[in-house]
Amino acid sequence: MTRLLLSLLLLATGPAALAAPAGAELATRKNCLACHAVDRKLVGPSYQDVAARYAGQKDVVSRLAEKIQKGGAGAWGPVPMPANPVTPEEAKALATWVLSHKK
Repeated sequence: MTRLLLSLLLLATGPAALAAPAGAELATRKNCLACHAVDRKLVGPSYQDVAARYAGQKDVVSRLAEKIQKGGAGAWGPVPMPANPVTPEEAKALATWVLSHKK
């Protein structure tokens, strides 16, 4: 089932997602998709909205990776994002994957 979903994601997002399956699998494994979706707001913002907001900013992967690890509040409204139990490498992989969803 996960492979089918990853295949569909790859087909839907095109060439920018060629390196994305690892990020998609990691997001699934780390339960990120419980609060986030690629193309619509759930509890938290869509990955497309995150990618659009942070596009072109300096050190964006490192800053977003830190937010993923430490959590935060206020950047996207009143609902806080909890800290995520990921390694620094996983956080950077997730940040890179999220930022690949720029519209």
